[in-house]
Amino acid sequence: MIDRPRLRWVSRWDAAAPYLFLAPFALVFAVFTVLPSVATFVLAWWQWDPLGARTWVGAANFERLAADPRFWTATTNTLAIAAAATIMQVGIALGLAHLIHRVAGRAVGAVRVSLLVPFVTSGAAVTILVAQLLDRDYGSVNRLLHAVGHPHVDVLAQPWGAWAVVTGIVVWRTFGFTTLLMLAVLSATPRDVFRAAELDGAGGWAQFRHLSLPLLGPVIAFSVVTSVTGALQLFTEPLLLDPTGVTCGPARQCQTLALLVYEVGFRDFQFGYAAAVATAVFAIAGAAVGAALVVGRRLGWTT
Repeated sequence: MIDRPRLRWVSRWDAAAPYLFLAPFALVFAVFTVLPSVATFVLAWWQWDPLGARTWVGAANFERLAADPRFWTATTNTLAIAAAATIMQVGIALGLAHLIHRVAGRAVGAVRVSLLVPFVTSGAAVTILVAQLLDRDYGSVNRLLHAVGHPHVDVLAQPWGAWAVVTGIVVWRTFGFTTLLMLAVLSATPRDVFRAAELDGAGGWAQFRHLSLPLLGPVIAFSVVTSVTGALQLFTEPLLLDPTGVTCGPARQCQTLALLVYEVGFRDFQFGYAAAVATAVFAIAGAAVGAALVVGRRLGWTT
């Protein structure tokens, strides 16, 4: 005999179970991401000194933001690093994934493990090491230049040099993980497809262009989005490159938007203005991700 009340209970449990399993993550996400984001947007319309009163100022913080050269310098630095890091990261990962898939053979496991080494290495440790190597007076690079009669070069004093160093550190840390994602896609593709293309006379470049690249389209789109959003949150690398602290050098040559938020909020204690900068960062991230998704959809990489 069918126990109808029990069947109804089981049916209700089956319908509610997915939401119950997701509830802990949804709760944590709401408390630590959604609520702070909403609070930041609200705070951007106020002037708030944590030791004083909170005053409604409307759009005054955003008007100040538009006229603040620090914001435009940080935006230029961040977008330059984001563009260079994204192009280099995806380009290196594409080439390596295609090459490893073609020639690694049985050694592919060891190669994959080695690609994870930069990803799990401490970013702070790598940044401090690079800063010491490039130090103008005591760095090993400048000592070698001095030994061969070349004057010392202060790489970090110029915007292009600071951008290049930060970009190099970011690419070093991320290209291995991106390569592994692309290798996973290529490894899941039957090798008969590549063998058939080779028998038809397709060389390495033809296989890359007509097989590997279309297969890796979704991974490329994902990597571009994560790289851009990650660059907009760059904090540790530019902070540790220069001993002057949150300005990343006297000319703010590598100060990112995340560093500017920290400077305004936790050094100047202008929480309302810091919230306005954070809101602008959110808008820039949304525009960049939206543009990447539109381009990816037109190329057939996203849906």
